[in-house]
Amino acid sequence: MSKIELDQAAEDEITKKIKDYLSEELNIDIGSFDAQYLLDFFSEQVGYQYYNQGLADALKAFEDKLEEFNELIYQLEKDSPAETLK
Repeated sequence: MSKIELDQAAEDEITKKIKDYLSEELNIDIGSFDAQYLLDFFSEQVGYQYYNQGLADALKAFEDKLEEFNELIYQLEKDSPAETLK
């Protein structure tokens, strides 16, 4: 898997959330550089798990829709004239 890359706006939002969380919950004040470093670390170390879960969720959603589509096609099938006379 290639490196997970976010656009600058997303990175800025996440680093702010990291800083706010550490400050409010753990009374640890860090700068933007350290928050960015933490974001990079977690992206590299666990990002693939979120990515893979997203793929699994997308596949499940696709399979569910495919099953619905199969059911719709099945409903379009026509009975043979001999079967309708029974």
